[in-house]
Amino acid sequence: MNRPLDEVDRSILRELKNNARLPIAELATRVRVSESTAHRRLKALIDAKVITRFTTETAPAVTADGVEALVKIRLQSSARAGLTSFYTFLRTLPGVEHVYFLAGDVDFVVHMKGTGAQAVRHFVSEVISSRPEVSETNTSLIFEHGDGTHI
Repeated sequence: MNRPLDEVDRSILRELKNNARLPIAELATRVRVSESTAHRRLKALIDAKVITRFTTETAPAVTADGVEALVKIRLQSSARAGLTSFYTFLRTLPGVEHVYFLAGDVDFVVHMKGTGAQAVRHFVSEVISSRPEVSETNTSLIFEHGDGTHI
């Protein structure tokens, strides 16, 4: 995209963040532009890789019993050369929703969903903490979360 995002672009992104399946006619109505403008702007956002994918969010009650956790992971200082491969490993694990590779006091934060407290415990103690490159973990259960409202 050869220009900065304007209010129409931001409105399109906000609407699609709330409902990625919004028909173009409804999107145009909500952002107060013609259908052709909405279609052209959406295509430009996709072509410029401002929008990188359309996704589905599942209800926790359908996919698990709603147990979610954030697992903070610090690696051994001797394992720094393997950060990228460890990141790839984390992304392939069942139940992992998001992996954040960080700068700071921890190396990774993993957002995971499990079928219960035992699944979270197994994930942390058997899958993550048992790895030789892991120095420390810290786990927090998520009671509730929501998306931000701003683009």
